[in-house]
Formats: sequence, C-alpha cells, structure tokens
Amino acid sequence: MFDYFEIVPGSILVIAPLRVAENTWSAEIEKWDHLKNLKLSKVLGTPKQRADALKAKADIYIINRENVVWLIDYLGNNWRFKTIVIDELSSFKNPRAKRFKALRKLSLVFERVIGLTGTPAPRSLMDLWSQIYLMDQGKRLGKTFTTFQRSYFTPGRRNGYVVYDWKINPGAEEEIHEKISDICMSLTAKDWLDLPERVEVTREVILTPKVMKNYRTFERDNLLQLLESEDPLVANNAGALTNKLTQYTNGAVYNEDKTYQEIHSQKLEALEELIEEANGQPVMVFYNFKHDLERIQKHLKGYEPRILKTSKDIEDWNKKDIQVLLAHPASMGHGLNLQDGGHIIIWFGLTWDLELYQQANARLHRQGQDKAVLIHHIVAKKTVDEDIMKRLKNKDLTQQDLIEAVKARVREEM
Repeated sequence: MFDYFEIVPGSILVIAPLRVAENTWSAEIEKWDHLKNLKLSKVLGTPKQRADALKAKADIYIINRENVVWLIDYLGNNWRFKTIVIDELSSFKNPRAKRFKALRKLSLVFERVIGLTGTPAPRSLMDLWSQIYLMDQGKRLGKTFTTFQRSYFTPGRRNGYVVYDWKINPGAEEEIHEKISDICMSLTAKDWLDLPERVEVTREVILTPKVMKNYRTFERDNLLQLLESEDPLVANNAGALTNKLTQYTNGAVYNEDKTYQEIHSQKLEALEELIEEANGQPVMVFYNFKHDLERIQKHLKGYEPRILKTSKDIEDWNKKDIQVLLAHPASMGHGLNLQDGGHIIIWFGLTWDLELYQQANARLHRQGQDKAVLIHHIVAKKTVDEDIMKRLKNKDLTQQDLIEAVKARVREEM
C-alpha cells in the first residue's frame, strides 16, 4: 500500500547503477560548494528502507535502475516526479527490457528527462532508439523500434526469418544524428576536461610448447564445433568461442560439472611480476571468470587482495588502504569514482565487450586523477588474446571478424 509523501517542489528523481547511487552522487554533492545545501535521499535497500527514503523530504531522490519497476508499481497513480535524470542512459538501450518498458509507460508525464552516458551506442546506432524515445516519446526516431530499424538499417547475414546482424543504410548515420541534434549534446572529455596521460602496455606471455600445442587443438575443435552446429545461432556465436578460448589463455577451463581444470600459470606469474614492479603502489586487477578470481586470490595471498563488493571497499581503495583490488569489469558500474586510490590497471583476462573495457578503464582515467594512468594487458602470444586486443583498438570490428581471425590462425597451423 502506498503511503502519501510530500515531495519538495522542484525535486528530481535520479536513476543510476547501484554503486553510483550508493556512492558517487552523494560524494560529488559534498565536493561542490554550490550543491552542499541540497538534500539527497537514497531510495535503496529493502522495500521498507526504500519506502522510508521516499517519505523523507529531499531535493534529489536517487534509486538504482534495478528498482525502477518496483518504484513505478509502488507509487502507482501517485507518481509525483516531473524531472528524471537517467545516469548511464545506455543501460536502457534494450527496448525489450522491463526497466525500459516501465519508464516508457510514464514517459508522457515527465516534464523533463535528462540522460547521461559516455557510450550511447556501444554496439551500433540501433542502441539509440530506446534512449531517445524516453526523451521525446518517439518523435524523432519513430514510435516503435521496428519502424526505426526498417527505416535506417538493412538485414545482413540471415537464415530465413532469423537475422544475425543489420547494416546501416548509406547516409542513415548522418540523418539520425541530424534528427536528434536538437536534444543531444556531445562533450568530448579530451576537449573539456584536464585528463591525465594514459599509457597502454602489453605484457606478453609465451605458453610452453606443450600448452600451446594443446591450445591449438582446443581452438580448432571449438571452432569446428561452432561451424558444424545445426543451430545457426550457435554457429555464429563468436562470444561462445571467445569465452572458451580466453578461459584457456587465462590458465583454466571449466568442466561440464562446473569444476575447472588448471592448464597453466603463466598469466599468474606475469600478474605477480607486474604487482612487484608497482613497488607497493595500489593496483586494480580485472578478471573474467570465477576460476580466475579463485586462482588469483590463492596466488597473491601474500598481498591480501580485496574483491570490490561494497561501499567500504570503495572507501578503503580511495584512501589507499588496499594494495591489490580485484574487480570484474561488469560489476564496476558506470560513474564510480575510484581515481583517488591508484593509477595502475592490470587486465589479467581481456574482455571482448568494448563498452565494458572502456568503462572499466574510466574508473581511474578520469577527471581528478593526478597521475598518468598505466594500463597493462596480459596477452598470451599467438592466441585469441591478440585478436581481442585488435578488436579493442579498432572499434569497428565485429564478432564475425573474431571468427575469421581464428579461422585464419587454424588454417596457418594445419
């Protein structure tokens, strides 16, 4: 049952990733003198805690995006917010997601919607439709996603009614940009912010002849399994192929029963060398798989590595009380301020996801960082790791390019 509460005139609702809602907005308000009088209410925690936070008088109410559906159901017809700020608008890019559908129903009652994101179209311009819809109810890019898709894109690879990818029509990119230009503003960080230098380094590891021979067999067998599959969706799933191959290059592979088999320790040894070279400076390590995490914790036991989980971990990192912080790029959250804790990043396992890669690096390479940011990539030579690095450097590569790269390497070895 909804209990009536009074919202201060002019108050706004901020929707953000959980850790950003917990830490970033309140921390930023405290930094700026002209914002210190604003009262922030965090609509987080249990249903009762969220309800109590809504009853409090505040200028800004902030909720994590996972609870948007709960908020709309809870308030029902008593929806009182007229201004909505969506921090990391790109997290609403999926038009089939519950969070988008929930906000879409309320879009007509918003007087103002402000969307913030550094990656508005991480995969393609098709990601823009739902984000723009929340701001203009479909006036610029169409009332439905299907209309938008058919207007600006042409099916690429397909099997019957199943379309694997879409190609943007000639001139469509410019037309889309023109249509949304009156409500969108792009600010390039390097043009407006005093960002620190960013240095990217590749630390190559060479797998032993025996391990490399086994990797080649593993690579060929998994590629053939995908290509020979009767399911065309599986046959074109470069993500599944990448997942398996990167497990191997990282040093362990999952068995069917969810246990894992350790293959080699070259990356663990390279990781320890890089941490030693940091000479006691704090280091942030990104890992891919749970077995990566377990093996890293065991190997670096003497460094007492901490996993990034809570607000206390963020606080301790920024106070430089943690020497080695372990984090999965998908759990970092957009907008987290971690630049006070260190300036060294190590990618133990690479990610194929360009958006995750960019956002994870941006936790340290951001305004307020007072040192050059050093980003290490541990790369197994002559493996899929090299293909992923090319993907990250050339943002236009597709998943199909990765399959073609693996094909080419397999042909060379045959």
